[in-house]
Amino acid sequence: MAVAARCGDAPPRAEDACQVGVMRRIAAARLRRCGFEALMDVVMLIVTELLTNALLHSGSTEISLRISVEDGCLRIAVRDGMPGSAEPRAATDTSESGRGLMIVEALAAEHSGTCGTDGAETWCCLVLPGGEEP
Repeated sequence: MAVAARCGDAPPRAEDACQVGVMRRIAAARLRRCGFEALMDVVMLIVTELLTNALLHSGSTEISLRISVEDGCLRIAVRDGMPGSAEPRAATDTSESGRGLMIVEALAAEHSGTCGTDGAETWCCLVLPGGEEP
C-alpha cells in the first residue's frame, strides 16, 4: 500500500485511508484460503488498528502488511519503513484516538499471543488453536 508523505498531524489523504479497507479485504481472503475463519473478526480489528496507526503516525510513503503462519502462530506485521518504535499512548475518556496499540495488546493476550515493535515493523502473533498450520 503506497501512501503520500505527510507533515505533522495532518489527516491522511482519502485515497490512502481507503487502502486500509483494501488491505482488510486481502487479509480476509488470505484467512479464508488458509481456513482461519474463526479468527476473522480478531484479525480484521488488528489489521485495521496496525495499518491505521502506521498511516496516521509514521508519515511514511509506503506501508506494507504481511500475514504468515510461524511456529503455530498467526503473525500479522505492518511495516512503515520509519525508524523508531510504535508506543501506546495514554488515552483519556474523551480522547478520539490513542487506544489502537492497547487494543492490539489485549487481543494478542486473549489469544495467548504477543505483540511488539522492532524498528519499522509493528507485529502481533496469535496462537493458533492446536498449533494448526494451513
